[in-house]
Amino acid sequence: MSERKAATIGDVAREAGVSRQTVSNVVNSPHVVKESTRLKVQAAIAALGYSPNALARRLRTQRTSTIAVKLDPYSGGISGVVLDRFVHALTESAAARGLRVLLYAARTLDEELRDLDQLADAGEVDAIVLTGTSRGDRRAERLLERGVPFAAFGRPWGTDAAAHPWVDIDGAAGTRAATAHLLDRAGDRIAFLGWPADSESGNDRERGWREAMGERTAPRLTAEDGVAQGQEAVKALLPDLDGLVCASDALAIGAHLAAVQAGRPELPVVGFDNTAAAEALGISSVEQLPERVAAGILEMLMGPEGNKVADPAPQPTGLLVEPRLIIR
Repeated sequence: MSERKAATIGDVAREAGVSRQTVSNVVNSPHVVKESTRLKVQAAIAALGYSPNALARRLRTQRTSTIAVKLDPYSGGISGVVLDRFVHALTESAAARGLRVLLYAARTLDEELRDLDQLADAGEVDAIVLTGTSRGDRRAERLLERGVPFAAFGRPWGTDAAAHPWVDIDGAAGTRAATAHLLDRAGDRIAFLGWPADSESGNDRERGWREAMGERTAPRLTAEDGVAQGQEAVKALLPDLDGLVCASDALAIGAHLAAVQAGRPELPVVGFDNTAAAEALGISSVEQLPERVAAGILEMLMGPEGNKVADPAPQPTGLLVEPRLIIR
């Protein structure tokens, strides 16, 4: 007969009808949970034979003054600078609180899950910061099961009830402001050039354009991220457009080059990320402000001026940072 699989924090949460965070609070900080809920969770723990990871529990009492964040592989191009700025800002803000940042590298999801397990087992960090969140994020599930404090740069897409703290850029607010600016300046035919529909952040940016357009109609164009791709996607429709809002600076630069080649260098184009390349070409863009994201994440984990991860664990909280439209 095969050995019974050990119960996880997710199993306990389902049995008790509560969130994973509530189970984690019962295990690590029972005084913050009301008695009726605590008793229900404890009964589920007993029924399932759940045994919390002792090393993960030690993160509550043994301080390392270190937080971990993944360093993304270098990808080059125009739009890959926001996460670099975020990691830099996180490191500076953490240092101001007397904390260190440990960088880890992973090229695949399986590699990152392995790294997260190793960090939890070794007790090397007080908390972990995730980036690049996605729908049904397995990394968040793993850290919740391990009882490791963490926050995310990015929303828990696909759910209204987050189980962990997060901070994200309000992409819809950025494209909404960009579209309103072009409607006021250029005319009603303001198109949107975005990524394929499987991008959560891309869909969010498209939503802002649609909200600002209201009953007006204009094309929604699609291209993979890149200057050449953006250039190719718009050139056939340029004569019919009053302006263009793009999901990235790379797409905006491509659209601008296509407009120049078509004899319409004055066509207003707005990008997203406010990169040095967009600035050099005089292209308006949405500034993401990753420095505010870094400050917000540290405040969620450690309080306004704290220098250690909060105990009890941070409660699930979400914050959207409104970006800034830079007009050129």
